[in-house]
Amino acid sequence: MGFAVITVLVACALAGGAGALAARRRRAAERVRLHRRERHTRHHTGAVRSVQSADIYIPRETLERIWSPLYLERLARTYWRFLTRITLGVIRVRYTERERFVVAFVPALKLLTFKAPEYEMDERTATVRWRIERGLLVARRGRQGQGHLQITVRKPPREDSLPGRLHVEVEVANFYPAIAFGLSRRLYDMTQSRIHVIVTHAFLRSLARMDLAESRVGHFAAHVSSPR
Repeated sequence: MGFAVITVLVACALAGGAGALAARRRRAAERVRLHRRERHTRHHTGAVRSVQSADIYIPRETLERIWSPLYLERLARTYWRFLTRITLGVIRVRYTERERFVVAFVPALKLLTFKAPEYEMDERTATVRWRIERGLLVARRGRQGQGHLQITVRKPPREDSLPGRLHVEVEVANFYPAIAFGLSRRLYDMTQSRIHVIVTHAFLRSLARMDLAESRVGHFAAHVSSPR
């Protein structure tokens, strides 16, 4: 199955969930402020970097309660759950101890393969990062962990006049899209890149509900008890 065909099929799945997504957007609008000026840059080698971000307003006590490795792991799982829901199950994530596979339709159709996530956290900043290994959507030169997908969350300073403002960024960096190298960069910009931005904006809006999914792996569950 060609890259362009895969992209079209995923786009159709996204369109199928558009009605429900629009309703959710309206409910979350007052609690999420998207930064519409997305950053897209390209290295001279052809690698892509794309960043979408938003400020999410939640009660300060909620923010303090969820600021832990346990909830960072749940945020990571929430991203993959959202991707499956928004594509009506066309895209799913398969887990092993060392890797994560983003598949379409059947497990054998691996769009992206990531190494197991890396977590970093301090008092102000939390990051989960997946290094890109390979996959149908990745050009040969971009494999073996050269690029990554990551979600970074930043708490406001204590003196911030807007308590509960959580800044969230979703970044894809040093990514070599197969569709750009195999077909055309313009086609990548019009399809895969645009779909990524639409889905990421929808994911950021969905975080206003703070409906964080239970981790499939539960790496931190044994070390940090969930607050009641």
